[in-house]
Amino acid sequence: MKMRVKMGTGVPKMGTVVHPEDLPADYRAAMAMALHAELGSTHRAIKSAMRWTGASERTVKYWFAGERGPSGEHLVSLARHSDAVLIALLALSDRLIVEEVEHRERR
Repeated sequence: MKMRVKMGTGVPKMGTVVHPEDLPADYRAAMAMALHAELGSTHRAIKSAMRWTGASERTVKYWFAGERGPSGEHLVSLARHSDAVLIALLALSDRLIVEEVEHRERR
């Protein structure tokens, strides 16, 4: 009987840094900034956001461009998958406790 060596399955933590003080007050611009911070600016980023939300490609492109902002179910889906979107949403609603965010970034 062969013994299987268990390899580590740890996933490296991706660093998404969104500074609340740098967020624009405009909802659409803040969501665009958060999406770019989390996913980048490639076509793959758009496809990821489409998978997360079920939104069309055109809709997600509007979000990335800051022309429109996600609403309702799409916003909840984005916040579920993206720390940057969640932080931006909390910062815009003045519900973000900065000490908690700084503690998360240090870990």
